[in-house]
Amino acid sequence: MIDIALVGIGKIALDQHVPALKSSDAWNLAATVSRSGKVKGVESHADFDAFLKARPDIRVISLCLPPVPRFDYAEAALRAGRHVMLEKPPGATLSECEKLAELAQSQRLTLYATWHSRAAAMVPAAKEWLADKSLKRLQVTWKEDVRRWHPGQDWIWEPGGLGVFDPGINALSILTEILPDKLHLKNATLEVPENKQGPIAAALDFVHPHGAKVSADFDWRQEDDQIWQIEAVTDAGALLLDEGGGRMFIDGQEHSASAAALSGEYPRLYARMAELLATGACDTDFEPMRHVADAFLLGHRKIVDPFYD
Repeated sequence: MIDIALVGIGKIALDQHVPALKSSDAWNLAATVSRSGKVKGVESHADFDAFLKARPDIRVISLCLPPVPRFDYAEAALRAGRHVMLEKPPGATLSECEKLAELAQSQRLTLYATWHSRAAAMVPAAKEWLADKSLKRLQVTWKEDVRRWHPGQDWIWEPGGLGVFDPGINALSILTEILPDKLHLKNATLEVPENKQGPIAAALDFVHPHGAKVSADFDWRQEDDQIWQIEAVTDAGALLLDEGGGRMFIDGQEHSASAAALSGEYPRLYARMAELLATGACDTDFEPMRHVADAFLLGHRKIVDPFYD
């Protein structure tokens, strides 16, 4: 088994990373680093630099910190000769992400910029189905309740926290994975609460190289049923990815996932990290991040009512 340290013991770490690691035959959660969070029965450290000095034997680091401080931790880990796995988004800026990729390559270390929604059960099947189809129209609808999924996480509204693009980038990670053609953003509208820095909703329009209409609608104010859908109309039928990529319908008929896909998103991420380590490779696709950066560059800001958790 491979020893790994988990850095940043918050909600996502406890809900997803810890169970995935504890259920894996490939990984041993050997230590955690956090100012306040701990995992029962696992060695804990409060200071990352002190941890790196104390445990040179732990060669793999998984970073679950918010995006703004993540770069400093990732750079320190790589310079200390450790392989690094990044929670999404991989950083606060594209420049940070690209610098980490260059550093990992120069150090001959593995860097894995994860996109957990790409590991959803039906994403590979959707990609395969769309590969030889002519796309006519695609609509992303990603609407959820921020109070339910990110309670009290003030950092998510600050610069670098992405606002509604924190979940929206999950949709973009699926979109850029399943489409055979590369898109670029044409325009965007960002709805920003008057008491926040980050947007609470966003509407995006993309340019498709063959003229298909591609758009996305993100909203953090969805109080009833949560909606995570991608609908694609092609020359050979219509595809619906529902429940964040967990279910797929072709012309209304549901297709089932393989047993491996049903194991869960985060177990599949850690299986991928083990593969990268075995081959000495990196996986650093920053395309979803690029679309978010373009949205902030091109987006028309519309100030809306204040929002309170």
